[in-house]
Amino acid sequence: MSTTDTSRQATAADRTPQQKRAALRRHLLMQLILEVILPLGGYYALRAAGVNPWLALIAPGLLIAGILAYRVVRQRRVDAMALFTLSLIVVGTVMTVVTGDPRTLMVRDSWIFGVLGLWVLATLLTQRPFMRIAARAIVTVKIGEEGYRQWDARWDNDSRFRVHLRLLTAVWGTAFVVDAVIRILLAYTLPIDAIPLVSTVQWLVVLAALIAFQNFYVTRHGLKV
Repeated sequence: MSTTDTSRQATAADRTPQQKRAALRRHLLMQLILEVILPLGGYYALRAAGVNPWLALIAPGLLIAGILAYRVVRQRRVDAMALFTLSLIVVGTVMTVVTGDPRTLMVRDSWIFGVLGLWVLATLLTQRPFMRIAARAIVTVKIGEEGYRQWDARWDNDSRFRVHLRLLTAVWGTAFVVDAVIRILLAYTLPIDAIPLVSTVQWLVVLAALIAFQNFYVTRHGLKV
């Protein structure tokens, strides 16, 4: 490890609560831009310009994929959530190219989120439940890589820590599955141009509820960094 890397980790670990919150806000803002503003805004902007639904869905996804790939190369670290978003884009694009149906692309996230939910629930049977993996990005943003390793080390010697992460994993997995079922039904019944907006709004409501619950839970049980 270089002197620069060591200094960066020490700085991250020594951040004040205000600096940690600021770092988290920047991280969440970037996620909001990549996962909501660019795909939704791009779709409706292109549709307003007369672009067909198929291309209006594909183009923002390719832009987002490029940004995510650049961030992976720059940070020299594969973020689990970034990898998941890239997978959504690639799978959805392939499905649409094969079928030629824009509705298939619109429902892609729902099907994949359903599969993801089942996978999240399946990780409960392993030593690396989903929340233990997903927490890395946020914990690292707030207190650095070394801080994350210390946080994660609690898994080996704190049974309550394991119970808490498994419970949070179960909540997120169940929410993904239920949300996917609802969005699939909406995607096959709503007018095609209404699907992106309604689907995004519904997911934001579910996500806000999940984040509010998680913030309350991790604060109450001493998991917050």
